[in-house]
Amino acid sequence: MKAIVLDAEWAPRPGYTPSPRELQSRKATMASQVLRHPRFVPMEVPDPTPAHGQVLLKVRACGVCGSDTHCYEHDADGYVLFSGPVRVPVTVGHEYTAEVLEVAPGVRNLRPGMLVAAEGMLYCGVCEACRTGHPNQCPDLDMVGFSSPGAYAEYIAASERFLWSLDPLAERLGSADRALELGALIEPIACSYNGMFVSAGGFAPGGNVVVFGCGPIGLGAIALARAAGAASVLAFETIPERRAVAEAMGADGVYDPREAPAAEIIRDRTRGWGADMMVEAAGAAVQTMPQIERAFAPGGKMVYLGRTGLRAPVMLDVLVTQAASIAGARGHAGGGCFPRILRLMEAERLHVEPMITRRFPFARTLEAVATSCDRTDGKILLRYD
Repeated sequence: MKAIVLDAEWAPRPGYTPSPRELQSRKATMASQVLRHPRFVPMEVPDPTPAHGQVLLKVRACGVCGSDTHCYEHDADGYVLFSGPVRVPVTVGHEYTAEVLEVAPGVRNLRPGMLVAAEGMLYCGVCEACRTGHPNQCPDLDMVGFSSPGAYAEYIAASERFLWSLDPLAERLGSADRALELGALIEPIACSYNGMFVSAGGFAPGGNVVVFGCGPIGLGAIALARAAGAASVLAFETIPERRAVAEAMGADGVYDPREAPAAEIIRDRTRGWGADMMVEAAGAAVQTMPQIERAFAPGGKMVYLGRTGLRAPVMLDVLVTQAASIAGARGHAGGGCFPRILRLMEAERLHVEPMITRRFPFARTLEAVATSCDRTDGKILLRYD
């Protein structure tokens, strides 16, 4: 089958020593410290064969994620920008929907012809982290498209427990095509849901929510805040095209943080109260934290969803003064993220279609990934029709 494969040199940066676990598994815990000179290579790879409890899927849609972009790009020394775990070579792509083609023994609920959305965090389910409700922190976690074969391919095999039926959504919308496209947005939106409502514990209806960064994760946070009853949703983004998408997604005000201090705008728009929840989805904590610290409402929360691999100073006394908190979050597994987002979509209470700003056929995947480097789009979607 045709696939797009990421390959790179294993060349740890000077001063970085891979752990014995990294050396044994050849999975870099922080790819930006180990993998150099990345290449996205179109090639023929063997068709997958579903194991016990798995299904064979024909990929129908797949989003281009910012993490894919970070694996495509590199810094001045040639190292990938992505700071998460990667094992190369690997077929890229993880925000996908698909049609079930074949069902292996052990599958209980899926049948050929069904449409599904897929989780990308392949947690083991038996370690202490998984069994105590932290599957995204599984020490044996594999990630589709980074350390496990991904969906920039014609077919993929996946375990039933990571798949969710899109058939009710397709029936409600009266369109399999729309369901497949919306389903491909669930993964990035679920990352926002996990951060806002699972890791950080959510906010009370009537709260003020602020989002820094209007890429797909930030856009998902805007839509979720609107659906959850925020009194106001403000957003900060430097790129004009993404500011326009944020407005279409329901933000009450969208600002360029270079034109005025974000904290002053937040205080002004909330009549001095501040933000009850702030979502850092820009991956620019060095620049955003000084403003976030000045904008906490009493008891306010900040969720960090961006990844940079860089340290950022934090004035912890602010947390004491405001009884504020900072939560980190990774991934979308557990916490009811996928099924609850699906229910919101089925009930037409989560409006996210404006997030899709460009579509490419699978044959033009490399062009789509290159386009993502401009960072002007909301979500770029690959279609496999």
